[in-house]
Amino acid sequence: MRPPHADPAATPAPTSWQVGDVRVHRVDETALPPETGAWLLPAATPDVVAEVPWLRPDFTAPDGAPLLASHTFAFEAGGLRVLVDTGIGNGKSRANPAWDHLDTDYLTRLTAAGFPPDSVDLVVLTHLHTDHVGWNTRAAGGGSWIPTFPNARYIASHTEWDHWAARAEGMEESRRQMFRDSVHPVRDAGLLDLVDVHDGPVDLAPGLRLLPTPGHTPGHVAVELRAAGGAAVITGDCVHHPVQLAHPAITSCVDTDPAQAVRTRRALLASLAGTGTLLLGTHFPPPTAGRVTADGDGFRLVPAS
Repeated sequence: MRPPHADPAATPAPTSWQVGDVRVHRVDETALPPETGAWLLPAATPDVVAEVPWLRPDFTAPDGAPLLASHTFAFEAGGLRVLVDTGIGNGKSRANPAWDHLDTDYLTRLTAAGFPPDSVDLVVLTHLHTDHVGWNTRAAGGGSWIPTFPNARYIASHTEWDHWAARAEGMEESRRQMFRDSVHPVRDAGLLDLVDVHDGPVDLAPGLRLLPTPGHTPGHVAVELRAAGGAAVITGDCVHHPVQLAHPAITSCVDTDPAQAVRTRRALLASLAGTGTLLLGTHFPPPTAGRVTADGDGFRLVPAS
């Protein structure tokens, strides 16, 4: 593994997709351990997964467990250089052993994609979970953390912020630590903007808007990109894995409102089916992106090249 300061020229070109006249780059952080899928999606048992042959071999481990990855997406839209979610981050104390003091070359990959940190204008956070806010900040020495993207506005849903703020007193220490090192430094630097997202989409810039997708968390948003000749939706955690296309009722063990999460997922997938819109899964392993089609009582992901 190359260190974060490795030569960007030696880093493989990132995977990317053309969405109309916009190029969307997947910036890889790390593959998640195989046991993550079985823990996160307990109803996605090997027997259930085996009933969905199109999940193999890309989206499942040999034992049938769902495979997951951590990556982010970068693109230019409406004159802005945009990053959606910021992954787990390096060097942070985390309760999850797979995330604890992670050491990846994520920033090198981001730079190789053409988005050095100082060039990013907008960071969109689909929600405030640990594996979506980690690169909000970087170590500054002495145990302090500073914004990784000093020239960017960081965007989150007001509902999302309020949800966690209301639980601050009873929050477990691991989540308190995440807010201390990855969220509060951004707020304290004056870079955090909270957006009201309720019953319908909210425009951030021409061709870029937030879609309310509550359930996983109360203020969760997906991100829609519309460009000349194409459209895409970045899922965040309203869809963790392609098995949830085939079985939208499969929920995550960390959904705050599982029933609402199911309603949200069904509605989103139904709205995309047959439209040609590119679905980009925030935790989908390669091939990561595809078009949604109706398939019996559920849906299917047709991978995009």
